[in-house]
Amino acid sequence: MKKKLVSSVLIAAMLLSMTACGSDNQAADSNAVGTTGGTEASGDGDTTAASDLEPVTLKMYFHGSNVTDDSQVLEKVNEYLQQQINVTLEPIWGTWGDFDTNAVLSLQGGDDVDIYFTCSWSADEYNKFARDGYWVRLDDPENNLIEKYASDLWDVLPEVLTNGATINGSDGYGVYAVPGYKDIATQNCWDVNMTRMRDLGYTDADVEHLDYYSDEFEEMLAKAKEAGGSDFYPLLVEGTVLERMVDNSIIVTGDSGTGNFMSYYLNPEDVSKETSYGNKILNKFAKDEFKKFAERTHHFFEAGYIDPAMANANQANDTRTAKQLTGEYLIGTQSYALGYELQASDERKIEVKMVPCTEPYVDTTSSQGAMMAISTASKNPERAMMFLNLLNTDSYLMTMLNYGIEGVHYELKDGLVEFTDKRADYQPWTNGMGNVTILPATTAQGDEFWTTFKNYYGTAKQIPILGYAYDATNCETQMGSVANVVAEYMLPLCTGAVDPDEKLPEFLQKLDDAGINDILDDANAQLDEFMAAKGN
Repeated sequence: MKKKLVSSVLIAAMLLSMTACGSDNQAADSNAVGTTGGTEASGDGDTTAASDLEPVTLKMYFHGSNVTDDSQVLEKVNEYLQQQINVTLEPIWGTWGDFDTNAVLSLQGGDDVDIYFTCSWSADEYNKFARDGYWVRLDDPENNLIEKYASDLWDVLPEVLTNGATINGSDGYGVYAVPGYKDIATQNCWDVNMTRMRDLGYTDADVEHLDYYSDEFEEMLAKAKEAGGSDFYPLLVEGTVLERMVDNSIIVTGDSGTGNFMSYYLNPEDVSKETSYGNKILNKFAKDEFKKFAERTHHFFEAGYIDPAMANANQANDTRTAKQLTGEYLIGTQSYALGYELQASDERKIEVKMVPCTEPYVDTTSSQGAMMAISTASKNPERAMMFLNLLNTDSYLMTMLNYGIEGVHYELKDGLVEFTDKRADYQPWTNGMGNVTILPATTAQGDEFWTTFKNYYGTAKQIPILGYAYDATNCETQMGSVANVVAEYMLPLCTGAVDPDEKLPEFLQKLDDAGINDILDDANAQLDEFMAAKGN
């Protein structure tokens, strides 16, 4: 049933001049960074002084926080918010350890919390909780909060983000959360240890285009194995990532509980276009691409190029991380983030080069990587929308809530942020807060960081089914059965530890017996409905 919003007499909002870091500041505080907001309505142009608005307290549930002392920050934040929109903020600093349990309990209990962090991977998963009626539809035709109070926010967000936030929810096809402008693109890359490559006689030109099936790729691994000895494994893989890199398959949002057996295939020439499979969700293990991949990977495993620990779920992650840090590999797998090669080179004390498998793309999972939703239990959804607009377009507020107080938690050195020891007391999760592109760069990032960031992430293409997420309600029994089968077979096959001629037919039969085709039929029916609602 559609949940109606309680309208209030709020005819105000803000026209905010969004700028990058280091702009002139008009705030009433000498420590301000960037620009400030006014009180001009974002949608209709009517203006009302903040003092004419009823005072409101907003509770906001954050994720990933490490905050032990927020007193000084909240004093400044709330002084500013009261000047702008007559709001007092009461943050709930959820941590990596407690958020999933406590936020869901809060939502299910109907707690008086206005705004929650949500995303494609948290326990209060964006799509499911939108379908179940926990999030306010922000572009509801009967009360369009974005149009009324946040049009300037929508103007600064890349279209791929606003498109990715548009889903099928309890109140129809629309937007149910504000997406965070962070590292939103996915780009799987070969992680190349160029220090070892040069020792083997290779140059940058030799690794510009790495083909998993080429003789040259195997020759590199063979030379490195011979030079490194029997205990050296040159191909350092995260098995499921390796398969996606080689086959151009991607995760289907809503399938994480089963190990991502469903796949949508990318067009490597242009990720915004369909492949010959069209817009269909497939069982990737039954495709020719997977059989070819599994055979090649098994060959590499048998040749001693892949560490057997990579096939053990209890050892794989720790072993891979340790060998990355010590540079004990030649070629690895990596999901890229801007600047990763510089960070990795510094940490590992080697030269790291990233070789992309595709251009960067935005899919549902990455576009929904960090979001803020207004709870349908909120008594003040309009003011909550005004606050989210201000937070995501006003660099002074975003900087203060993220980095703390200048002169206490950080200093500005030539316009760049340098943190003090007090930063240890106040460390919210930056990427979980919203539009990070309006923060001042840190000394570690450098002057050009945000320009480069926007050029990379802001121009990433969207996949054709952006926004689609599978709802497993109709097939929960089959999903559980399939998950058990996938857990038994997928990792060994994706790391080459078992012979695909023997294990793949066995795997496929068990998937059929577990009801995989029921799931695929349901998923594709939902996808067809989604694409029709989207206008495709």
